[in-house]
Amino acid sequence: MKTRTLAFVCAALTLIPGMARADVVLDWNAIMVRLVQDQPPPNMNRFAAITQLAVFEAVNTVTGEYRPYLGTSTPARAASADAAAVTAAHRVLRHYFPDRAAVLDDARARSLASIPNGPAKVNGISVGEDAAAQMIAARSNDGADSPESYLPPSTQPGQWQLTPDCPSTGGFFLHWRKVTPFAIRRADQFRSEPPPALKGWRYTRDYNEVKNVGARDSNERPESRANVARLYAAVGDAVLWNHVATQLAAARRSSLSQNARTLALLNMALSDAGVAVMDTKYHYNVWRPETAIHEAASDANERTEPDPSYEPFIVAPCFPSYPSGHASTSYAAREVLERIFGSRGHSVVVSSAAEPGLTLKYTRLKEITSDIDDARIYGGIHFRFDQEGGAEQGRNVGSYVYANWLRPGRDCTCDNTRD
Repeated sequence: MKTRTLAFVCAALTLIPGMARADVVLDWNAIMVRLVQDQPPPNMNRFAAITQLAVFEAVNTVTGEYRPYLGTSTPARAASADAAAVTAAHRVLRHYFPDRAAVLDDARARSLASIPNGPAKVNGISVGEDAAAQMIAARSNDGADSPESYLPPSTQPGQWQLTPDCPSTGGFFLHWRKVTPFAIRRADQFRSEPPPALKGWRYTRDYNEVKNVGARDSNERPESRANVARLYAAVGDAVLWNHVATQLAAARRSSLSQNARTLALLNMALSDAGVAVMDTKYHYNVWRPETAIHEAASDANERTEPDPSYEPFIVAPCFPSYPSGHASTSYAAREVLERIFGSRGHSVVVSSAAEPGLTLKYTRLKEITSDIDDARIYGGIHFRFDQEGGAEQGRNVGSYVYANWLRPGRDCTCDNTRD
């Protein structure tokens, strides 16, 4: 997925805070989003989680409102939570994006200038530096920097094959199933159930749906579904869901500490869903619709007619189809945000510079994930059962993250556990 041109039409995405907004946690979340948007989704989500957990740990060291993530910092009540948040975010982002050091340093200076000088500010800076250093160290050998590719060992019906835009080296992100999760116990903890059999009614139904509505030249794709397919092909997970979360937080006028927790939980769920879905994808190795439609004569299903000329409306990512990664991460994010903000009564706007003039408005978070499901099917790159499998997995990950991590508990200095 190309995200280089991705930018929401929103003041919150300016790289240097040039105007007053809700608080420094939201300010630096916007800076983080702008920096990670050029990364592929798994990397994007990991960087976002590290940043927001460092910010949470820094703020919580001062406020003590929630159970800590690492639990290794000494409570610092006489420190500025704002200074701690700014410093933690700056230190993490500068570490991972050293080429943006000058811009980040300038943003830090602007943010800190708005905080009164004194011992609290000095102490807050120290707390933020410590939280960031600990998070960076905790993720230094998590497996993300050991890339592996995947070459299909067979051409059996149903098995994933390289799609036209894949490099000859093979499928991407095979190693991501080995990346250490932030919250779930292991990558296969919420592995999806097996995909439907090629001869079954469910496979037949979903095959014919994507064949009819997902082709590049389809006459059965409404303009509204073409719009969501294009938009959500351009928007990466962390960019989309952090933007949604900050709109919800601003509308509620959540506190600094609440925002730090919300964004940490959200990005933990996004990243861990990415680990879980890559584990499932490479466990089952299910073919993409375009391969299935080209090779339908070999699937032993008399109700699936082949079409050698089929091309999807959007480009398929280079890894197995089942379950949908966009569904898994998005339903995990939705689960967390619904637990915090509720499921309805919202006013959320999604847009992208990659699709000028296209703006989607939502009042329920369910509407976003429904559009994402349609985006992948009408885009021609996923079966409906891919979306359903990813949705269930994502909800499970999101529920687990919310139920087990960063729970309320004033002055709690105990560690979280993966139980």
